Formats: sequence, structure tokens, C-alpha cells
Amino acid sequence: MIGIIGGTGFYELLENAEEKTITTPYGNPSAPLKIGKIGSKKVIFIPRHGSKHEYPPHKVPYKANIWALKELGVTRIISITAVGSLKSEIKPGDIVIPDQVVNFTRREDTFYNGPETTHISFDTPFCPEMRKSIIDTLNDTKEFCIHKKGTVIVIQGPRFSTIAESNFYRSQGWDIINMTIYPECVLARELELCYANISLVTDYDTGLKNDPNIKPVSTEEVIRVFKENSEKLKTIIKSVVKKIPEERNCICSKALDGAKISN
Repeated sequence: MIGIIGGTGFYELLENAEEKTITTPYGNPSAPLKIGKIGSKKVIFIPRHGSKHEYPPHKVPYKANIWALKELGVTRIISITAVGSLKSEIKPGDIVIPDQVVNFTRREDTFYNGPETTHISFDTPFCPEMRKSIIDTLNDTKEFCIHKKGTVIVIQGPRFSTIAESNFYRSQGWDIINMTIYPECVLARELELCYANISLVTDYDTGLKNDPNIKPVSTEEVIRVFKENSEKLKTIIKSVVKKIPEERNCICSKALDGAKISN
């Protein structure tokens, strides 16, 4: 079963879906989960920010969302996010499939708070098998300019970056900026779920230093670019779901092997 987490501007996916309300040990998810099918595969969709975007990035119930998907039988998660670009060659309207993440948030990011001490490996934060399925699908479409890897810096939010902060992120060689991919990715790994991300570039963060005509990001612009591309994204996601292999042979499925410390 495949879980899909929708981001800003992406609140619906499945037609004729069954609605499921679930309570977790970590509270309620962002919204009731929608259960349906894409082809022969069962899919569960949840809007990260709620059905009316009532949860800002720092208030999203990340643990409840991931736990609920696991509880309902999900083994793989496709995450959809809006991101800002930190490089001129990564343009609004492009898609990035990140392979690395840097966390600059201050959020609760583990299910393991003791007494059982657990240290998962996280050198590869996004599922390699799912990234391949996504990239293979995108290679077959001409709808987007695709960047097949990239490092995403995840900030606390809800405010956007200062110029000084954005310049620092650029100086590190990082590619895109976002407010929600972390802690989703690590929480999924702790539950041995596969997680991969499709990032739609909506802006240039604080603009481009050498082009005064490129303005800093605004909420209005993020929504506009995402809405312009949402139908194309839905088509791509449906194609990705069909390509994801049934059997899991990835690091995610064995993330807890040897991770727990016991006497």
C-alpha cells in the first residue's frame, strides 16, 4: 500500500475515495485519510497541512500523520512539496528529486524517546528504490525540467528566509529550501517505511543577486505556481504509483536491524 502526502496547494488526489478517521498515540492526523486505488494498487492520501491548510509547517502533526499511514498498512510514502530554489539553474516550474536533506528545524523528530535507545542509520534519507521509480517516470514525460538529485535544507518556518540566511544556504552548495520534508523523512525511516519526495520549485527564495527583477518568495506566488502545475503533478504521481515495485529490497525496510541498544 502506498501513502501520498500532499503539500501546499495539493489537497486532493483520489476520486471516489473512502474517508477514514483515525486517532494515533500522537494525536489526530492533519485530516481524515482518503483511501482509494490507482490502477491495481491501494493508495492512501493525506493533505499535510489539513484540508483547509490550517496547519502551518511548525504545527503539522508529523508523528500522527506517519503513524496513521503505518497503522493503515502503508509501506511506501510519496511526499509532494513546494520548494524554493537556491541556484539560478533550478528554475520555478522545475522538479527536484532530492537525495540529501539538512535539518535546520527544532521539531520533535523521533518515535524513540527511551527507555529503549535506538539509533537508525540515515546517510541515505530518501528511499533509493522509490527515487528510481520516480525518476524513471519523469524521464518518460516532457512536462517538467527534472533535477535528479539535490540537497534540501529544511527550515523551521513559518517565516521565509532573510537574505543573509539564504546566502549562507547557497554558500554551502545546497540546492532547494523547504519547511516540511523534515521530520517526515526520518519518522518514516524509524517505522521502516520507504519515503521519497517530489519537490516542485515555486520561487527563488530571496531572489537572485544578479537579477533585481527576480523578487523574493511570496505565499501568493507559491500557490500560483503550484496550482498551475497540480494537474500535471497528479498525472505523474499516478504513473509513479504504477511503476513502484511490489517487493521492497531497500535499506528502509530493514532500518531497525541492529539499531536498538540492549543489555
